Amino acid sequence: MPLTSGTLNSLRTRLARLYPDEDTDELLERLGVICSRHERDHSPPTVSRRWDESDTLLITYGDSLTREDCTPLQALESFSSTYLKSSIGIIHLLPFFPYSSDDGFSVINYRSVNPEVGNWEQVSRIGSDFDLMFDFVLNHVSRDSLWFADFLENMPPGNRYFIEADPDDPRLKLVTRPRAEPLMVRIRTRHDVRHVWATFSKDQIDLNYANPDVLLQALDILLYYIRQGARIVRLDAVAFLWKELGTSCIHLPQTHEVIKLMRDLMDDLAPEVILLTETNVPHKENVSYFGDGDEAHMVYQFSLPPLMLHAIYSGSTRYLRQWLQALEPAPPGCTFLNFTASHDGVGLRALEGIVPQDEVNDLLDAMRKRGGFISHRTQADGSQSPYELNISYFDALRDPDAYHDMWHINRFLLSQTAAMSLQGVPAIYIHSLLATPNYQEGVENTGRTRTINRRRWDLDELTERLDDPGSAAHIVFNTLRKRLALRRQQPAFHPDTRQLIFDLDDSLLALQRVSPDGLQTITCLYNFTAVAKTVRLNRIGLEGSLQSELTDLISGDRPRGAIDSPASVVVPAYGCYWLTRDQA
Repeated sequence: MPLTSGTLNSLRTRLARLYPDEDTDELLERLGVICSRHERDHSPPTVSRRWDESDTLLITYGDSLTREDCTPLQALESFSSTYLKSSIGIIHLLPFFPYSSDDGFSVINYRSVNPEVGNWEQVSRIGSDFDLMFDFVLNHVSRDSLWFADFLENMPPGNRYFIEADPDDPRLKLVTRPRAEPLMVRIRTRHDVRHVWATFSKDQIDLNYANPDVLLQALDILLYYIRQGARIVRLDAVAFLWKELGTSCIHLPQTHEVIKLMRDLMDDLAPEVILLTETNVPHKENVSYFGDGDEAHMVYQFSLPPLMLHAIYSGSTRYLRQWLQALEPAPPGCTFLNFTASHDGVGLRALEGIVPQDEVNDLLDAMRKRGGFISHRTQADGSQSPYELNISYFDALRDPDAYHDMWHINRFLLSQTAAMSLQGVPAIYIHSLLATPNYQEGVENTGRTRTINRRRWDLDELTERLDDPGSAAHIVFNTLRKRLALRRQQPAFHPDTRQLIFDLDDSLLALQRVSPDGLQTITCLYNFTAVAKTVRLNRIGLEGSLQSELTDLISGDRPRGAIDSPASVVVPAYGCYWLTRDQA
C-alpha cells in the first residue's frame, strides 16, 4: 500500500529539516523503495484501540530461562504458555540478535536471531500466544558488525556510518555522559589510527545519523521488526541519537525529528504498532518524547522505580505522592509504561529535583548494605555522580539487619501492586515475577554490576523452586500472577482513565481510577509502613459509604474496618486494597 499524500508531505518536510544539503526528493524515493519491500498483503488494520486494561507486559531476555533439551526461546515459550496466559498480554523480548557484549545491546546483525537463543520461527511461536515487543538498538552497533568492518577497511557503506572526532577537542566536554568511560575510542585500522564516538562502551560504536544512509537503514530495520510481528518497538537510548559538536548531544531537535518521522511512517503503514522511547533522564526531559502527541506513543516512567523504592524504604510516600499529584496526563493517544525493575538498574537521574540529595545518599548507602552496587557517570566538569543502582528489586526491599524479615515479601508485593494500579501500561521484569535475589555469583563471573539482576534460570530448577509452597518465589510468583490477571479484568485500569491522588498521611498512598464509561470506580489504598493504619472513607473519595458496603478486589472480602468507625477501613502493615462499592 503506497504512502498517503499527507504522509509523503510530512516525510518530505522532516527529511528537508534533517538534511538541508541533500536532495529531498531522492531521499523520499529511496524511502518509498524501502516501504515497498515491507508492503503487507492487506491494508493496515483500523485501530479501534491501541491499548486497554488487558495490556500487561513481561520484560525478559530471550535466554532468561534455559533447558538442556531445547533452545532458550523454546523454554520461554513453554514457561509462558503454561503459567502466564491469564496474567500477561505482551512479552518484551530484550535484544535477541547476535551480539558481542552488554548482554545483547551491542548488536552485530539486526535482522538475525542469535542461534544460541533460537530462531525467528520460535519468536513467532511466542507471538501466537502473546503480543510482542522488540528492542531496536539504534544508537550504536557492535564493533564486530559488518558496518564497522567496512569502516576499518574504508569501504562503503560503513566507511561513512560512524562519527570521528579529536579526543582533545574541548567541545566534547559539553557532551552529556551516561558513563564514566572515555567518549572517544581509539581504533587502529589497516591504514591509520582513528578515534570514533562511543557513548556507552568501547564495543558499542555510535552511528552517524547526520548521514541519511544511516537513517534509511534504520527505517528499513524498523519496518522489518514490524513485519516480524512486533506490536511495540522500543527505541533504546534514543536520546543520544544525533550528535553535534558544541552541544550536549542529548535531546537535540534532530533526534525528536527522527522519532516523529518514524511515527509518521508507522501511523500510515502500521497504525496498530506502538513506538516506545527509552530515555533514562529526569522526568521533564523524559516526557518531552511525547512531543505534541506526534512523537512516541509511550514513554517509560523512569521516576517511578527509585521513588517507589525510596517510599517503601523510608516509610514515607511524600515524594512519590507529590510527584504523582504533579504528573500531567500523557497527550491524547499516548501513555506511560510503568515499571519498577528491568534488565538495567534503577536509574537515579530521575530523582533529580524530586528527592533531596542527602536522602538519595541515605538510600544508596542502605542499598549497598543489601548487596547493591552504584554506577557513576562523568559530568561536564569531570566529576562523577551516581547514575544507576544495580540490585535485585526483590533484595532491595529486604531488611539486612533482620534474621528473619517477616515483612520482606509484603513490602515487595506492595511495590509491584501499587505500580500496576497507576495510569498507564504496567510492565514487570521476569526476575521480579520470580523473586530472584541478587546474583552475586554472576557479577563475580562477568565483572559487570548489571549482571546482579540478569540471572539465567534453568527451567527445571526454577519450576522446582516455584512449586515449593514454602519458598518466597512460590508466594511472590503466584500472588503477582493472580493480581495481574485480576487487573486485566478491570475497566477502571484502562491506561487512559484518569488518576486522582488523595492527600493522606505520608505513610499511605491512595488513588482512584474510573472506567471510560464511568461504570466502575476502583479506589486503591496502600500502607507503606509496618503499622496498621486507619483511613476514613470520606478522605479517599468514598463519602457516604460504610466499610460494610465495600469489597476489596484483591482478597475478594470486605476490608477490615475500625471498631468505633464504620465509615473507615484499617489497612494492615504493607497492605494493599483495591476497593469497589457494592452495586445498588
